Amino acid sequence: MMSVSSEAELAEYVAAADAPIRVIGGGTRGVVGTQGALSVAGVSGVELYEPGALTLVVKAGTPVAEVEALLAKSGQRLPFEPMDHRALTGQGGTPTVGGMVAANVSGPRRFQAGACRDSLIGVRFVDGRGEVIRNGGRVMKNVTGYDLVKLMAGSFGTLGILTEVAFKVLPMPETGVTLILRGLDDVTAVAALSRALGSPFEVNGAAHAPVGMGGAPETLLRLEGFAGSVAYRTDKMRALLADIGAVEVVDDSASHDAIWAWVRDVRGLSEGGDDIWRVSVKPSDGPAVVAAVAPDGALYDWGGGLVWLRVAPGTDVRARLGGVAGHATIVRAGAETRAQLGMFHPEPAPVAALTRGVRQQFDPKGLFNPGLMG
Repeated sequence: MMSVSSEAELAEYVAAADAPIRVIGGGTRGVVGTQGALSVAGVSGVELYEPGALTLVVKAGTPVAEVEALLAKSGQRLPFEPMDHRALTGQGGTPTVGGMVAANVSGPRRFQAGACRDSLIGVRFVDGRGEVIRNGGRVMKNVTGYDLVKLMAGSFGTLGILTEVAFKVLPMPETGVTLILRGLDDVTAVAALSRALGSPFEVNGAAHAPVGMGGAPETLLRLEGFAGSVAYRTDKMRALLADIGAVEVVDDSASHDAIWAWVRDVRGLSEGGDDIWRVSVKPSDGPAVVAAVAPDGALYDWGGGLVWLRVAPGTDVRARLGGVAGHATIVRAGAETRAQLGMFHPEPAPVAALTRGVRQQFDPKGLFNPGLMG
């Protein structure tokens, strides 16, 4: 596997390339391919961190854990709570900032704080011609090139290879609690989550596990903020959900954090060799997805709008969705299943044509991760 350690070296390599390149950061997401591998993990380091300006600029190969540790020293965090895929994919490696941005990785806080792309304020990347492109800026008020910054997030390295990213960050809350309702069926649980999310009490985590950490159904809500506010909102939430069930409160910080790390990384579905899919739908359709697919295991996040499924190897989840509108993506599966079904949900023909046009502009030689996104 080829590796580079600087933006200049990367640009020179791409400019001279005449064969497909499989771009690798930390190698944690299980993306496979037959083309030549290029590691950019060596393009690493913190370029700028200004806690007072809530601004962070890092090179793309920087480990996510290093960034989170740096932010924690100043009582700050990445707003979008990035997931660690290693439990699901069974991969080693170290998650990198560039891989996180390329996959637009976002956790349980996404519906409240936005996705990874919503915290991005600037990028640098090498396009398919070997040219270095800078877009956006290093301050929160800079909106130059806004659309291009967002375009790179979720492109999975098919438009360019990221070398530097700039984020807006946020302060950590003073405290947080987890509210648990036990024993609910999926439909009742999603209804409870929807009621909580429709309230004025600032829920920033809403998940349901048909088989929770305790082995039985658990419906989970998260409240964070100043201690007095959290206590007030907890009482209000108990009253709001009283007709659905008793609300248990977990206020121990270690247990609270462990619950949401379990949800964030989908650890309850990680065991075994079955395929893992993620399905994005409107929250009220979440239970219908599970009923239609009949998986071996499931987890609802984002109030039911994100459904994780564990199914038998080779199962075509998209074919089982029936009339439920949504997007189904393979997260873990064998090479044969990925080749047959494709990792990403097929795009409608007009959108696919636009996508091909955009890729042609950024990567005219078709170098970057060909075939990955259709």
